[in-house]
This record gives sequence, structure tokens and C-alpha cells, in this order.
Amino acid sequence: MFGYIQPERPHMFVKDEMLYKALYCGMCKSIREGSGQLARTALTYDMAFMSALVHNLKNEDVVVKKRRCALHPLKRRYMTLPDETSVLLGCVNTALAYNKLRDDRADGDKKGIFSFLYKRGYRRTLKRHPAVVEIIEEQMNAQAELERAGCAVIDAACEPTAVMMKKLSSYAIGNLSDEHTEGLFYAIGKWVYLADALDDYDKDVKKGRYNVLYNAFKVPTKDEAVKANGEEINFIFNALFADMRYHLANVKFHFNHDLTDNIILLGIPSRTRRLVYGRCGEGKREK
Repeated sequence: MFGYIQPERPHMFVKDEMLYKALYCGMCKSIREGSGQLARTALTYDMAFMSALVHNLKNEDVVVKKRRCALHPLKRRYMTLPDETSVLLGCVNTALAYNKLRDDRADGDKKGIFSFLYKRGYRRTLKRHPAVVEIIEEQMNAQAELERAGCAVIDAACEPTAVMMKKLSSYAIGNLSDEHTEGLFYAIGKWVYLADALDDYDKDVKKGRYNVLYNAFKVPTKDEAVKANGEEINFIFNALFADMRYHLANVKFHFNHDLTDNIILLGIPSRTRRLVYGRCGEGKREK
């Protein structure tokens, strides 16, 4: 995951802010339990969201306690206790981080050398949840094939990430998975891929790396791409938001879902505006 999926904090209830922080800290503990200490450094905000959503869909309540952690040894913080679902999601996070860094190394990105940090955790994930590793590697290999072919079709380039999210959600939720849960995760996966492509547009062009948006629009900077193709970019994202809203309205939740509603309905669109238009997308003037 990439850390793009975050709430719109000005519109959060206090209870949801506390739950979100507890889920984030709880995922850190869960990663340690499932994948080891070093794997905790790969934790992203995406996994706090995933924990909230998957627990709710599975009708599994979280247990929140005050605990100390290595980064905050003096003051105890609220965090969710590790359970089977959160440990599974921690394994997913580790496998994604390891494969992403391996992919970066293959692309010549220097940060790819840090993949060794997660190799041991990856092996533990493979032993505990081999299906997770199989899903991730299958779809990342499909993604690599598209990149090697220089795919310029935006929908096609998004497909492996979207399918990966759909399959991982089905594995995590089990027999409670249906067309709407799968459709929701599919749309989120597609959004994550496009958000990353937007965020890395200028860097990828400068370093000569694959970027589907550059291949599709053939303009040297993100600002120029948005200026020339803003209508098409907005249409793509608005179609994804519509899919998310449709599936979200038809998903069966077992607990209060204010937090996940905030993230999907407000946080994701807000993040998109920032990626497309920069700080001006939030109504703030560029320096």
C-alpha cells in the first residue's frame, strides 16, 4: 500500500479520531506479531482504514486498551489488540511492502535496496498466509508485464492492482464476501494505482520510468497534463467515486461506519483534489 487512504480530519467525529488512532497503533502491534519487528516500519495509514472496514464487514468487534509502545514508552496510548484479522492484514502489509520495494529495485529506484528489511517478515507471511503471497505476486507480475509492454490504456494498467485488492478482500472477509464488497475494494484498488501514478508523474518522467498517465497523455509535466486533459482525469476519478458510493450503499455493515464513510466519501476525494491540483485544490494559494 502507499499511504494515500486517509480520513478528512476536519469532518471527523472525536470518537472516530480516537478509533482511527487506536486502529493505526493496533496494526503496528499486529504486524509485529505476524511478521516481526522490522516489518512494523512499513506500516501505512491505508492499513488502519483496512482494519476498520474488514472488522466491520466480518462482524468482529475490536478490543481497545491502553498500552505502551517503543516510540512512546512513557505515556500509554489507546490501541486495538491484535486479533486474527489484524494479524492477517499486517501480513498483507508486509508482503505488499516487500514486493513494492523489489519492484522499485528492478526499476532502478535506490530505495529498493531496503527490501532486505522485510525479507524475514515476508517469509513469515508466506508460511502463515501463502494465499496472500500468491495473490500479490500474481497481480504484480501481471502489472510488470503491462509496464514492460508500455501500456498506455489507463483502465488496463489499473486492472492488476484493482483485481489484487478484490481478491485480498475476498480472502480476508471469507464467505461474507459478495459482489458489493468486491466491487468496493476493486474501485479502491484502481484509485490507489491512479493516485500513485499522479503523485509520481513528474518523478517518473524525469527518471524515465513507466507511468501510465504519461504514456496516455504524452506531456512532460503533471501540471501540463492536468491543464490539457483535466476533463478526462476528472471523469475517470468521478466514475470511481460513483462506483465506491454505489457499492458502499449496498454493503452490509455490522457496526457504526462513520469512520469508513468519512474516509471513502470525503477523504479519498479530498486526497484526489490535492494530487490533481496541489494545495490550490484545497482552496489554498500556492507560494
